[in-house]
Amino acid sequence: MVPSLREKFNAEFTARKYNDYLNEMNSLHPGDIEFRLAETPIFVDKTFKEKILSACESIVDVIVQPDFKKLTDNAMPADVVVANENEHSHFIAFDFGICEKDTGELEPQLIEMQGFPTLFAYQIFDDEVTRKHFDIPDNYDSYLNGYNKESYIQLLKDTIIGNNNPENVILLEIFPHKQKTRIDFYCTQDYLHIPIVCLTELVKEGTKLFYVQDGKKTEVKRIYNRIIFDDLQQQSPEVQEKGKILLEEMDVEWAPHPNWFYRISKYTLPFINNPYVPETKFLSDIKTIPADLENYVLKPLFSFAGQGVVIDIKKEDIDAVKDPHNWILQRKVKYSDVIKTPDENAKGEIRIFYFWKDGEARPVAAQNLARISKGKMIGVRYNKDREWVGGSMAFFEK
Repeated sequence: MVPSLREKFNAEFTARKYNDYLNEMNSLHPGDIEFRLAETPIFVDKTFKEKILSACESIVDVIVQPDFKKLTDNAMPADVVVANENEHSHFIAFDFGICEKDTGELEPQLIEMQGFPTLFAYQIFDDEVTRKHFDIPDNYDSYLNGYNKESYIQLLKDTIIGNNNPENVILLEIFPHKQKTRIDFYCTQDYLHIPIVCLTELVKEGTKLFYVQDGKKTEVKRIYNRIIFDDLQQQSPEVQEKGKILLEEMDVEWAPHPNWFYRISKYTLPFINNPYVPETKFLSDIKTIPADLENYVLKPLFSFAGQGVVIDIKKEDIDAVKDPHNWILQRKVKYSDVIKTPDENAKGEIRIFYFWKDGEARPVAAQNLARISKGKMIGVRYNKDREWVGGSMAFFEK
């Protein structure tokens, strides 16, 4: 996206540099990065950076409205509403495609957003190792709003741990050591020193919650929640039964509260009017099916990792939907093959990390990740056997 930097990076790239980068990335927790790491970061100039951040702030304006909860009351499936919801999500992640207007001008277009954590801690390590093995200009940074490694780690501590003792704050997931994102769990533990706890290790006594590890029972006062209920509902009956504990009254704090996964999600898109947010409508609100269906994408509200998305829509796909209020029809965006690589050009997506500390009026953008693709969709599963694709990060011009 910055031609001079791209040409310089590509000219200086060697397989040895990339392998040294991979070796160090895999040395921290060997065998625990299960996704492909791209050969390159994405370089973003000030103009595009300002576009993407202005879009985020415009969406935040909607989220901080006093009536936002009322607006999104129907976002949550009735069987997964969790008690003791707080007033805001501690985390928001905005996914933007790097797109191209008919004029050829590059612009961000919002693909999805979530009131849920992502690879917050892992990106600290990735930033350091990328800078070590590749030539990243000093006036480009993966951190936003003046954050650096030290202040960003403090932001994570303030948002996730708060005023609690780290041993009383747990990173909660279903079988965390089997998850493809477990590298982030381990990095979180490295930086924040909080325990990683499986749902099956929880014990409830009255309204108090405890976890048991190595025979020791410890009270849980705050949960850094990494459980997605869609995932929980795919587990065995025994695990699903255990998961019902999360729906009970408990004397714990959440970061983020599980309800925000649904409130800030694809469900929110139809309420946003911004040039960098593609036109989105609930399928149930559409009276006449567009004649140009090839310009739309059909998405289920309650899924994750791109499951259930229909890109090449036919009328029978829409006719087959039995619960149209749980689906959205979104105008397609035109990704730009703007990232020059040694063979075919690649497209990219940038995810902006927002953090909302308790007591603050608004969340703040602090870091990012990027995904580079040559397939029809962004994601590892759609880019098998390709090079210069995979997980990465953006470096923004200061």
